[in-house]
Amino acid sequence: MQQAADLDLARYNMIEQQIRPWEVLDERVLGVMGELPRELFVPQGWQHLAYADTEIPLGHGHHMMAPKVEARLMQALELEPSDRVLEIGTGSGYLAACLSRLARQVDSVEIHADFSARAGAHLHALGIDNVIRHTGDAAHGWGGEKRFDAIAVTASMPVYHEGFERALRIGGRLFVVSGQAPVMEAMLVRRLGEDEFAREFLFETAIEPLDGLLPPAEFRF
Repeated sequence: MQQAADLDLARYNMIEQQIRPWEVLDERVLGVMGELPRELFVPQGWQHLAYADTEIPLGHGHHMMAPKVEARLMQALELEPSDRVLEIGTGSGYLAACLSRLARQVDSVEIHADFSARAGAHLHALGIDNVIRHTGDAAHGWGGEKRFDAIAVTASMPVYHEGFERALRIGGRLFVVSGQAPVMEAMLVRRLGEDEFAREFLFETAIEPLDGLLPPAEFRF
């Protein structure tokens, strides 16, 4: 009982001390993050840091994003209950779970089969049945001719490419982080027309790159 109470308090403090101060005011986003048990998705032994303002290692050189970054991502995408969402990088499955509460369907792609399997088990435990998991390399795009209302890329692109924005429906939104450490830029891309896009820089951050994408070669004299 005490552990459950401690986790409830940690979840509340995450919302009030990390996420709201980072300009996340969307009540649907705050509600989802205030309800879902993030501790279910973190690796064994890290439950005490499930709601901390930190990245949690998952393996394969990847981490869960800090909660405030996940919150800004969801707020930026302005999700509607009828939306179909593409997530690039399932990771722990926590963000997919949040997205599933905000949208009609989530297609989540993960290159590491063990990540996808663990995420699937956690999603099943919560009764979440509107996340479709895929295993594969989506570093340069995904879905073929399919188009999505929103796309969330959960690892960075050292050099931005158009592979994901082309999978948006007209009116669709893409969240992506581009650049190289120590400073990268989170960006929102809107598809305004068949060949018209608007790009808005949101904030600075730093997360690991997508598997399969290499930083540009340094020019040397």
